[in-house]
Amino acid sequence: MDNDSCTADIDEVDDIKIHTEADFEGMRVAGQIAAGCLDMLTEYVQPGVKTIDLDKRAYEYILDHKALPATIGYRGYRHSTCISTNHVICHGIPGTKPLKNGDIANIDVTVIVDGWHGDTSRMFYAGEPKVLAQRLVDTTFEAMWKGIKMVKPGASLRDIGYAIQRHAEAAKFSVVRDFCGHGVGQVFHMAPNVVHYGEFAHGNHKHYAPDTKLKEGMFFTIEPMINVGRPDVKMLKDGWTAVTRDKSLTAQFEHSLAVTKDGFEIFTASPKGLDRPPYSSAS
Repeated sequence: MDNDSCTADIDEVDDIKIHTEADFEGMRVAGQIAAGCLDMLTEYVQPGVKTIDLDKRAYEYILDHKALPATIGYRGYRHSTCISTNHVICHGIPGTKPLKNGDIANIDVTVIVDGWHGDTSRMFYAGEPKVLAQRLVDTTFEAMWKGIKMVKPGASLRDIGYAIQRHAEAAKFSVVRDFCGHGVGQVFHMAPNVVHYGEFAHGNHKHYAPDTKLKEGMFFTIEPMINVGRPDVKMLKDGWTAVTRDKSLTAQFEHSLAVTKDGFEIFTASPKGLDRPPYSSAS
């Protein structure tokens, strides 16, 4: 679950926490439980399955692993996951509508273990996806990794955003600007905001991603949301669900990671190597 909104022009560098090696270990444990939960769900994402049933399985898995679902009770949210299908960008609420053949879905899970938050999401296919949907999912996964590979001390948040934006737009897709990655650790959402673009124009004004420099010990998520159509977002009346305004398909992947001495460490890597669909071939 990502921040409700992003104000990219604000420099939050004074609020960014630098973590210790002991903090890394706490995040490794939380990250692996969150990633393991998504691994567990892969075999259950099928046509005919209700997303509320996937949410229940996630809840049971999290409790069985002596963790807590961070989203239950967060600003009044009632579920262990967000499950966002087709044109839902993020914060999709699990429900009783069954998945259909060809649906794509993002499942976002955050767990708390000893106060540390493991936050991650992946895309899933219900049955056989259409060619455009598969290309979107592949491009989104690749864009996330373009951003991750920019992470090292001395690089900037803007470098991450440009890398993601260039890859997505080269594929003729657009990057959602209303939501972003965020600092994470013993707090679910904190500085910095990690936007997934380098710059964009709005009217006569250009907006740039923060040029905040990365330092060893920073923890944050990178979680680009990429649309087939325009980047514009519409919020539904439930106060949570964000959809593409033009009803085009959208996709998202998310990892929690740290800046290390010479690069990055992913806390939420799949224990089973189930990084992106189709997961049957990956396993």
